[in-house]
Amino acid sequence: MLETQRTPPTIISRARLSLVECPRWHDQQLWFANWGPGEIRRQNLDGTSEVVVSAPAPPLSFDFLPDGRMVVVAAGERRLLRREVDGALVSHSELSAFPPTGWNEIVVDGRGNLYVNGGNLDPEVDGRAPGVIVLVKPDGSARQVADDLAFPNGMAVTPDNATLIVAESWRGRLTSFAIASDGGLSGRRVWAQGGAPDGICVDSEGACWFADVGAKKCVRVAEGGRILEELPLDRGAFACVLGGPDGRTLYITAAEWFGMDRMSEMVGTGQVLAAPASAPGVGWP
Repeated sequence: MLETQRTPPTIISRARLSLVECPRWHDQQLWFANWGPGEIRRQNLDGTSEVVVSAPAPPLSFDFLPDGRMVVVAAGERRLLRREVDGALVSHSELSAFPPTGWNEIVVDGRGNLYVNGGNLDPEVDGRAPGVIVLVKPDGSARQVADDLAFPNGMAVTPDNATLIVAESWRGRLTSFAIASDGGLSGRRVWAQGGAPDGICVDSEGACWFADVGAKKCVRVAEGGRILEELPLDRGAFACVLGGPDGRTLYITAAEWFGMDRMSEMVGTGQVLAAPASAPGVGWP
């Protein structure tokens, strides 16, 4: 039976935020991207948040290497940046050799392999333009490992490092790939159909949470497409991640969506939310 969580999630950030994206639970803290001013923030327990990185213009996503250093997608520069322990941003890998006109999401697996996706992200140009996934190895070398993705968005890797799941927002589905020992992807299949998934995460029961901007909710879905839970919001849900001390808190980044060309109008609509989850998070992010 479908469970709809009727208790609204708690707003945990007191900052005046714009479009917020890419939540990450790392080092026992929540991190997220605030697209309007181009910054990555770390959330504090008292409700405040602090700017850790002033980053390139959006799309803006990031994740953490196994040694704790942050990697940021510098979409406009068509490369990845790495934040060193002293706070300096240095080049990590070049993406200019690959076809996408826009880079979007990133996830680092448990072996230090990094996956970044992108494509033509402007539906006014051609909503059918294929997106790709590029694998970046720990040494910074990169190769394309998947193509023909319709607006690839959030990605997650299962805790056994065996499966990568990617949200195809324009096809309304979650698509999975088997991960080879060298990080390559194969065996593409539809993991679940439905909605317009954006940011995603996986839990210990093998389910996937996805955020849906247009439907203004987060959805927990089983492999095969059976919806297990829905969490309605009063604005667009852009991404979610499981975290907290026991991994049973679903953190959501949400905002009013007016379009990339109206980013200034979203200032003040961004929220970071928290809700209890029925199963703890596993895998990556």
